[in-house]
This record gives sequence, C-alpha cells and structure tokens, in this order.
Amino acid sequence: MVSSVLGLDALLRDPRLWRGRPATPVAGGQPTGYQALDAALPSGGWPQAALTEVLIAADGVGELRLLLPTIARLTSSGTPVLLIAPPYRPYAAAWQAAGVELAHLHVVSCAPKEALWATEQALRSAACGAVLCWPGQANDRALRRLQVAAESGRCLGFCTRPSNVEAQPSPAALRLRIDATAATAIAHIRVLKCRGGLPPARSIALSALH
Repeated sequence: MVSSVLGLDALLRDPRLWRGRPATPVAGGQPTGYQALDAALPSGGWPQAALTEVLIAADGVGELRLLLPTIARLTSSGTPVLLIAPPYRPYAAAWQAAGVELAHLHVVSCAPKEALWATEQALRSAACGAVLCWPGQANDRALRRLQVAAESGRCLGFCTRPSNVEAQPSPAALRLRIDATAATAIAHIRVLKCRGGLPPARSIALSALH
C-alpha cells in the first residue's frame, strides 16, 4: 500500500500530467531565440529533452527561420545538430550567414521509410543537441517513439509535418502551427499544445519574434 501511495504521489507531481486547468509553469526550457515566443511558452522556451512538432501548410512558410536561431546557438557552442532527410539540399552559404557553424551541422540522407528510424537513433544517442526531421508519414506510435527517444537522449527533437494532420493525436510536448497568407506575406505561430500549461489564445506574428 505504501509503495502504491508513493507511486501515485510521484505521478501527480509530474509536470506532463494534464489536470484540466493551467499547470505550474515548467522551468528550464531552451531559448528559441525569439523573446515573444519564449514568453508564450510555459517552459520559457523549447521544452527540454522533448519532441516539438511544427505543422506547415506548405514548404518555406517560416519553419527554418523559426529554428535557425536555435541551430546557430547550438552549433556555435560546438554541439552537433542533425538534419534527417531534409526535403531540400541545405544552402550552406545562407545557413552560415545565419550564424550556423557548418562544422557541427550534419545532414543524413536516407529513404523516407528509414527517416523515422534514423531520427529515433539520433535522438536516443545523447550525442546531439538537436535533431530535425521531415517524416513523410508518421502515426501516433511513431511520434511517441521519437518523444521517448528525445527524453532518453536529453535532446531537442523537431518534427516538421503538413498542417492537415492537425486533427490527429500527437504525443509531442509542444505542437506549433505556422500559418501564412498571401495577402500579408506574414507568417503567424499558433501554439496548439504545450506541456505544462494551456496554449496562448492568440497567435504570434513571425515578424514580431524578436
């Protein structure tokens, strides 16, 4: 009986447990590089050792701009960052101009069906600061494996997926959607899910992320 009570007590203290109301902010997030976004997230930045899912309606709406400050910060400190099966070949000069230390940026080319396996191994290895992936298809079970691998390897995981999967359940600790309209040409970040609190009611203009 005592062991059961202790187990329940530990479970109730877990910040990942949703209680149906705003939870105590989770401290210790890694900075996104954007003050407005950090202020909107319960952890004050990217959730540590966790998977962040970025949903986009089309390629090039701001997903790389969103992640470049983090990639630059990590690689500049000598921490490896992996890109798993990116949809386009990275333009080295542009990444370098954004502050990315290319010596610590690694691109893994593989078939789409192998991308999830490669991402899981990289996250679990504890050898990377961040791992970015673009899986063509990923169900809840596959994403859960990535979330567990990120926790095990104490790594930041970023998974970019099409926005039409928004209705599907996701175990990611943080889920963002990037919206862009042709009329304004300004992308907005909508926090769909965030561990440790409720998503902010308003979206954040990408142009305002300073």
